[in-house]
Amino acid sequence: MPEHNAPTPTPITPTNPAAPTTPPPRYLALFRIPEFRAVFLAHLCSLLGTVVSEIALTVLVFALTGSPFLSALAFALGLLPYLLGGTLLAGLADRYPARRVLVGCDLVCAACVAVMALPVTPVAGLLALRVVLALVAPVFAGTRMATLGDILGDGDAFVLGRSLLRIVSQTALLSGYGVGGLLLVLVPPRGALLVTLATFLGSATLLRLGTRRRPARARTAAGGLVRDSLSGVRAVLALRGPRLALLLFWLPPAFAVVPEGLAAPYAASLGVGGAGLGLLLAAISAGMITGELLAGTLLTPAARARLALPLAALGTLPLALCLLRPGYLPLLALLFVTGASAAYTLGLDRWFVDSVPVELRGRAMTVQTAGLMTAQGLGTALAGAVAERLDPHLVVAGAGLLGTVCCLPLALAARRARRVPDARGPKDETGLTTI
Repeated sequence: MPEHNAPTPTPITPTNPAAPTTPPPRYLALFRIPEFRAVFLAHLCSLLGTVVSEIALTVLVFALTGSPFLSALAFALGLLPYLLGGTLLAGLADRYPARRVLVGCDLVCAACVAVMALPVTPVAGLLALRVVLALVAPVFAGTRMATLGDILGDGDAFVLGRSLLRIVSQTALLSGYGVGGLLLVLVPPRGALLVTLATFLGSATLLRLGTRRRPARARTAAGGLVRDSLSGVRAVLALRGPRLALLLFWLPPAFAVVPEGLAAPYAASLGVGGAGLGLLLAAISAGMITGELLAGTLLTPAARARLALPLAALGTLPLALCLLRPGYLPLLALLFVTGASAAYTLGLDRWFVDSVPVELRGRAMTVQTAGLMTAQGLGTALAGAVAERLDPHLVVAGAGLLGTVCCLPLALAARRARRVPDARGPKDETGLTTI
């Protein structure tokens, strides 16, 4: 068996079915694995760099042009190319050794940011380089997630590892923009971009020195990269298990993100100020962090599996209560509960990695990342369009109801998936052993 197919033996990776008494891993235990520490710290660096670059570039473009449209475009270009990068470049994640891809992505990002920081770079160049950063992002994220499987194995340690990276990402949403704004008080935008340059170089160094070299997951295809990427995406979507899992990853967040997209008009309709708006924006992220931490700490893997489909199916339903026009504090509670339902992803992660062949795993993770960002972007845009004609509370309530209508049949389809045997015992294609 190739080296990358075998999980690194560690005392916290209970992949041997002959040892059922091995206690399940915990979050803190993951940090005993040197490679995971390197990936985690690199994730922190790249997150910091991304957040700072988004703020600095938006401020820089506005300072150079005075145009709110171009300033907003500089921010939006960090999301729009995700789908292109996640489909046309997905083959990189399996075609080449993972460490080479990760370090290469960081170096490409560092080079782009270095050019952005030059005073001679025009606005058009800044926007074009922003597109390059966004094209690289899903490849980096997908390869990193697939690498966790190499480091932690395919069991519960992998699930908790992915969960930790998501928790860090949500924490960055809560605090990162404030830190970035404070940085811009101390240094000009181009100086802040130099901080981003340092974080990308730091991430590349951590990944190069802190992770082992593993061979590529798939043999190099005869065709070009784009053809290889598209064929891999088709292969992933052709499998029932991964297809169901991807839809469950994408659809609930597409509806749950609506309150964040409409936070400003909703806050205005309630008569709350800037601080109230900030809490509305933070409520769902705070719920997600709390839900994942509690599920990962207090629940067994079997319990997380049992709860995954119900939470995915009904997680947006609390938003439907916005139809009653709740006050500010009840609204915060509804948003927090909706965010906490994202704990379903801990159960879904295990099904997903079990259902994807190893040679497709990097492409599958890249598609999952790109699809999630695209779904959230489309959900926000459509909600904004509807809110041009309806009150914000009606749009949020509609998103909650429509999310349940769409996700409930999908969860039932996953539950009815045909059972097939594998090395770990009978289960269906999605790995739904307990549901």
